[in-house]
Amino acid sequence: MTCLPYRVRRSDRAQRARIQVSADGVEVVVPRRLALREVEQFVQDKRAWIERTLRRMREAEAELPPARLEDGGEVRYLGERLTLSARTEPGRSRAHVARRGSELHAVVSQPGREPLREALERWYRRRARAEVAQRLDTATAAAGVSYGALQIRGQRTRWASCSSDGAMSFNWRLLLAPAEILDYVVAHEVTHLEVHDHSTRFWSLVAKRSPEYKTHEAWLRRHGPSLRL
Repeated sequence: MTCLPYRVRRSDRAQRARIQVSADGVEVVVPRRLALREVEQFVQDKRAWIERTLRRMREAEAELPPARLEDGGEVRYLGERLTLSARTEPGRSRAHVARRGSELHAVVSQPGREPLREALERWYRRRARAEVAQRLDTATAAAGVSYGALQIRGQRTRWASCSSDGAMSFNWRLLLAPAEILDYVVAHEVTHLEVHDHSTRFWSLVAKRSPEYKTHEAWLRRHGPSLRL
């Protein structure tokens, strides 16, 4: 049997061991005092599920390749493919990213993938605030409700949330998905302003506002891990 690589992260908050499979690999989150021999057995018990999940992720990435962060590479923006024009200007105080038609121009002060990725993420975060706010305003007006603050975040496992006081949070990575996926997530969270759980009433309202919601949910489950820089 081949070795299954994974990393272990001890957590004071963890009540039991759990496994997270993402584009970064396999991570096992365990309580602080759990013995390593128990971690190994836990991973082996879940091996079939881990390998099946990794295989599905590879298949999904073949359908939706991740961004290529290099000059002449390609990034996605709400279903569009933007050609990346990247260059380095040593000594530059701030990175600059701007879209011009179907091209995304980026100027950074240091060579390498990480400075470029950081500059692009900042740009996507700014654009996400504008794209989400526009959709939220339209959707809440149509539903006759209102929301509080809007935050743009980069959660690893969550696309959006709506707190009990109407504060909204959206993941900037949604801009790497087709526009209809972002539209659906907005509709989903706006419905939570009226119904805070996932009851039958909640899904009935979602279906009226986003008739293809089951297709969009399935798309996110399959391609979510590929939405990254």
